[in-house]
Amino acid sequence: MPTSFSQNLRWLCAEAGPIAQTCRGIGINRQQFNRYLNGNGAPSAHNLRRIAKYFGLTETELSAPHAEFCLAQELQQPQSSSSGLLPFNRLFQNQARPLRRFLGVYHAYFCTPTWPGQILRSLVQLRAEDGLVVTHTYERATSGDGSIRQRGRYHGLASFQGNRLCMYETPRRAGGFLSETVLMPEHPQQTTYLQGLTLGVSARPGQQPFSTRTVWVRIAERTSAREALALTGAYPKASAKLDPKVRRLLGDQPPISINTQTP
Repeated sequence: MPTSFSQNLRWLCAEAGPIAQTCRGIGINRQQFNRYLNGNGAPSAHNLRRIAKYFGLTETELSAPHAEFCLAQELQQPQSSSSGLLPFNRLFQNQARPLRRFLGVYHAYFCTPTWPGQILRSLVQLRAEDGLVVTHTYERATSGDGSIRQRGRYHGLASFQGNRLCMYETPRRAGGFLSETVLMPEHPQQTTYLQGLTLGVSARPGQQPFSTRTVWVRIAERTSAREALALTGAYPKASAKLDPKVRRLLGDQPPISINTQTP
């Protein structure tokens, strides 16, 4: 078994891409995985099941004689265009373990063309569900004169790739846009402050696409959801209600946006 299994596993990894990415997707130690690849050990029943699930095969198929395995793979029906996206889908599978230290609730801070000269504070939750890490974001802000009233609820998926937290979200209402956020901790072992970039679309009628810096601050567990949501909104950059460290990390650079309105 180890010889056939290791040969089949090497064949699959050659098709899947970087070994490190495969290990993260499966949720298995790289050193241990290398032993399987080199034929120096066989996986436990639990790990074999995880590997088979990751590659979309049965445990019996993974352990078949290598010649039979290769023939079976070559005789598979041509893949549809959608099946070619499976490696992308796998980016979000089995992420509960690599993202475990990031799970929780945060206040996210960023600037948008909708609120020039202000910082928007939203509420974000990362929660594990069936091996996936799902995201829920809530935005609530009202201008002083009442001309802008922003209410948004978004959901999506998160993945840990290249030591970065990558999040993709869309509004809960149908037909909404897709936003992307890439974050990294200020230091490898702390997750109180995360900083990165967000690519989104303005809430104004023109719906300008924009890119901006973002900072997440983890919310203490003793803070209730009602209290955390009450603190969301648009704040003047000099507001005493904002963490000075957040202002420093965001910097003074305004959002980069594209005006989609034609002259």
